[in-house]
Amino acid sequence: MKKPSDSDEVDRLVAEWKRERPDVDTSPLQVLSRVSRLARHLDRERRGAFAAHELEQWSFDVLATLRRAGTPYELTPGSLLRRTLVSSGAMTNRLDRLEDAGLVQRGPDPEDRRGVLVRLTPAGKRRVDACLSDLVGRERQLLSPLGAADEELLADLLRRMLVRFDRAD
Repeated sequence: MKKPSDSDEVDRLVAEWKRERPDVDTSPLQVLSRVSRLARHLDRERRGAFAAHELEQWSFDVLATLRRAGTPYELTPGSLLRRTLVSSGAMTNRLDRLEDAGLVQRGPDPEDRRGVLVRLTPAGKRRVDACLSDLVGRERQLLSPLGAADEELLADLLRRMLVRFDRAD
């Protein structure tokens, strides 16, 4: 049972809507307004983690995609753009900037004479690894009010909601 001290801003706005529009079922707001508010807090924490490591969301995405590819931490530009869902022009710009920063390098693809491989440099690997550790720590703090079982339940419930969107992409 919820205690008065457990009330949040969503409880207040739902109560106001119930008072003003008792004919509308506002129960979806109980969940989705909270998800929306949590997303804003998560976004702030993520931007803070990226900034602390001199990265932005887009640069972390590219570096993390290369890092997750495993040794030797390289992919084709086409594979990178499919995995990060950006256009080829945007990917070229991103790779230029990351290469200028010394975080990736481009080289010939030994299996395709016309192809290029993008490889994470040692500096890029150190940067993305440090940022990931910071990011996960910040996200763990956001989840700290939940116990392990509640965190797992929430992850399962959110997965059930997101799977239909992922399948549509």
